This record gives sequence, structure tokens and C-alpha cells, in this order.
Amino acid sequence: MTFDSVFMATLAAVLLTLAAHVIARVLARKLSWLPMVITALVLVLVFLFLLQWDYDNYYSAAKPIFDHLLGYVTVLLAVPLAAMNFKGLPVKKLSLIVAIASVIGALLPMSLAYLFSLSHDSILAFATRSVTTPIGLSVADLINAPLALANLIIIVSGLIGGAVARFLFRGINDDRAKGLALGLAAHAFGTVEAWQISHTAGRYAAFGLAVNGIVTAIWVPVFISALGI
Repeated sequence: MTFDSVFMATLAAVLLTLAAHVIARVLARKLSWLPMVITALVLVLVFLFLLQWDYDNYYSAAKPIFDHLLGYVTVLLAVPLAAMNFKGLPVKKLSLIVAIASVIGALLPMSLAYLFSLSHDSILAFATRSVTTPIGLSVADLINAPLALANLIIIVSGLIGGAVARFLFRGINDDRAKGLALGLAAHAFGTVEAWQISHTAGRYAAFGLAVNGIVTAIWVPVFISALGI
């Protein structure tokens, strides 16, 4: 499948991606255990196979527009945060949880990468694992980690977190805890899944994603610089 112009290729890529998202959203409403992000990803691959559209061509057409929109989406997370009811919220405990999650989210994967004797660049890239893509790539740039590898680590960790979350949450009834955990562990992908659970879970996921991203963006470059890595 080929297109005569860049505009038509971009339009087709956007429509295909949106169609996969809409179908995945409908399926997630009917089958609550089905991770919407994973379903959308599988549907995109199925559509590309049926249309005989080479993935590299689809990716080159879709990437510029979605990269551009990604920054706006991250900023728009301020909307659910503004709607949160902070009255009676244990801010000190919540701040401590986010701080601990930020440290563990960076140091644990870096330590595992070191134990498995991965390259220096790979160890640095794993420092970005727990933050959303725009922030993670900015952090990777600051610490001189390979951007492509950091991007891959962020996406894969988010996909895995969003996929297994519902199974791990069996027996947990507090949507605040579910949302915060998803935002901290699976960033943007987790936040998407949290909104499928409830508005409360979605708001807390947005809170965890945003605050964790800010905290990580501050301390990780300072920590790496101090160690002279």
C-alpha cells in the first residue's frame, strides 16, 4: 500500500490509529479485563497487515504528528489535576510515596542493568523508565543517554504496566490507590488504563505521572552528574 503524497499518508496513518483506539475503547467497555492500550496496538498491527502497509512507512507518516501532539497531551494532564479534590488528602504521605517511587523507579532498573553487565549507555537509559516520554527524553538528553533506547524502555515498561495492572489489582477496591500506582509505574499508558477504571483513578494517575515526572527530572540529572557517570 502506497500513497502519492505525504499529506495522504499522514491522514491515513492518523485515521488508522484513531480507528484502532475507538475500537479498543469500545471493547474495553464491554470486556473490563481487556487492556485498551494493548488492544489498540494489536489492532494497528492487524490493520497494517490487512492493508499490506509496510510498518516503516506507517511509522514515518504517523510519528511527526503524534510526536507533536504528545507534548500537548502531557500539558493537558493539568486539567484532571485541577479537578481533583485535595481536601483531606494526606499530602505528606502522598509526597513520600511519590518520592520513594521516583527513586526506586530509576535506581532499580539501573541496578539491574548493571548486574546484567549491560553497556554504560543502557544503564543511563534505564534511569528514564518510570517517567512519561516527553519528560523521559528530556532527562535522557540531559544525562547523555541514547534517546532511541530510552524511548523504547519507556514505551515497553508502560505497555507492560498497563497490561498487567488489572490482574494485579484483584482484591484492591480503592481507585485512588489503583490510579496512583498506574501513574507512577506505567506513566501515560497507565493513566489511559486508569481512566478506564474510573475518573478518580484517572485523576490520581495523572497526579502520580505529573509529580513523579517533575521529581525525577530534577534529581536524576543531579544524581548522575554528582556520580560522574
